[in-house]
Amino acid sequence: MKTRAILLLGGILAACTSHPNPTIPANGVQGFQPYSPSLPNYRVYPGDQLRVTIYSAPELSQENLIVGPDGRIQLPLLEPIMVADRTIPEINTLLKNAMATRLVDPSLDAVVTMFGPQTVFVGGEVGQPGIIEMPGQVDALQAIIMAGGFTDRARERQVILVRRDPDGTVNSYSLDVRSGWNDPQIANLGPLQRFDVIYVPKTRIAQHNLFMQQYIRDALPVSFSFVYDLARTNQ
Repeated sequence: MKTRAILLLGGILAACTSHPNPTIPANGVQGFQPYSPSLPNYRVYPGDQLRVTIYSAPELSQENLIVGPDGRIQLPLLEPIMVADRTIPEINTLLKNAMATRLVDPSLDAVVTMFGPQTVFVGGEVGQPGIIEMPGQVDALQAIIMAGGFTDRARERQVILVRRDPDGTVNSYSLDVRSGWNDPQIANLGPLQRFDVIYVPKTRIAQHNLFMQQYIRDALPVSFSFVYDLARTNQ
């Protein structure tokens, strides 16, 4: 289990390092980004289940389309279509354009009917670091509790969240999780997203770029990436 956790963490963090980081100022020192708990549109991932309703040709509609490990779905009359790492509006546009080559009226709607496993990694000064499968909307404090809670060396007021944004950039944020014990709204924790990395340090980390260098790049010799990154490259 520990080996699997390390390998999967390698995949998550290597995917982070495969995209450009935020611009570093001329002095080489970058602070952590301001964090907002607001969420962008949900992005589909392998294991999610979709329903596609084609209004002009109901016989072509599909009720239980599972997004495959390669990030694609298969509709009648069409080649497999890459939908992973795309929002539902993006998928609707993609499917309509594809169906327009087969139907006079390609009006359709895709919706997510079931979500695949939502996982995050919690590491550093916690009781049981590793992969956490979220049962629903979970914030950083709840994920840390699920990982065995803080150790007595944990710096609870500077928990690091590493997240890949929809535009491909990777940002790290500093969260005062200790405040969440009394009022999660004051702590501004917000719900986690799939593949977020929560790191609990035992000393203060002042610089984003130093953290990314010491804890992300240098600490992991493993080189992986997300399935949909590989599939997109192959396209």
